[in-house]
Amino acid sequence: MRILFIVGFLLSIAATGYAQKLDAYTWKTLPSNGEVTGRHENAFVEFQGKFYLLGGRGNNPVNVFDPNAQTWQALKTPPFEMHHFQPVVYGDAIYLVSAMTGKYPRETPLSHIWIYYPERDLWKEGPEIPEMYRRGSAGVAVFNDTIYVVGGIEYGHTSGTTNQFDAYDPRTNTWKSLTKAPTIRDHFNAIVVGQKLYCIGGRNTSFHHPDNFSAFFGATNPYVDVYDFQTQRWITLAHQLPVATAAGGVALMGNKILYVGGENNDPKAHSETQCLSIESGEWKLLSLMHTGRHGSQLIQHNGKFYIAAGSPKRGGGELQSIEIFAPE
Repeated sequence: MRILFIVGFLLSIAATGYAQKLDAYTWKTLPSNGEVTGRHENAFVEFQGKFYLLGGRGNNPVNVFDPNAQTWQALKTPPFEMHHFQPVVYGDAIYLVSAMTGKYPRETPLSHIWIYYPERDLWKEGPEIPEMYRRGSAGVAVFNDTIYVVGGIEYGHTSGTTNQFDAYDPRTNTWKSLTKAPTIRDHFNAIVVGQKLYCIGGRNTSFHHPDNFSAFFGATNPYVDVYDFQTQRWITLAHQLPVATAAGGVALMGNKILYVGGENNDPKAHSETQCLSIESGEWKLLSLMHTGRHGSQLIQHNGKFYIAAGSPKRGGGELQSIEIFAPE
């Protein structure tokens, strides 16, 4: 245990050191060697040192990226189309507990949890989700063996954006409703930092005008809501997200949270790299991505950040490229 503590402490120091030098980081596009399928509204998650591209609009195969060899490999296709979800790693598997299927704008939330086992390249239907907890495009994160689901939308891109906050225990297959978040939002990713859960970005996709169904693109959420697992209370940070977008990627390094990309009313997807200091609660803009994108996720691995796939424009689009944010 002492050895593990020392290793963890040293890794924490290293990550903090990297985070202090983020001003010197720049983006570059990596070569896409191997087989990769372009997509958006997908998941991008690390499992045991490799990066898994899952789901997205259309029924796409799993693609896995090896950051050391910088190569892609195509694996099994899921049994049906799954999109608009933030995956979480739990045990030896990747869990999908808040996803949608079907076509725009009347997508439906999945009735069951779906589980992907990377080491066996196996998709498995998990337990049924009680109807009151079903939605897609929510923020999902793991804390102390419990999977937390916050926000999301119940009825595709039509209605039902919520501030619902729930806990799912995969050991007992039980759900519990918790104190609702301060603001409603969907199309965002959540992240756990220490004893707290951060909700960053997103929008109210239930917002429509009689003559403009797509008005929701402009209904972005600039507020950063934070849940403290110890006090079981929510707060909203004083400093808002400088460039409010939905469906941006989020990742942690040291005492900094990076939020990248996303979409709003602009025709093109955003390329900003926005950096939140956990200590001060203030935001800072860093260098731009080569290609703006939304509808994917950000991975921090060995002091570097990676993002793949997503859409380069408002609405639909399928990127294949992968970018890395690292020291020059």
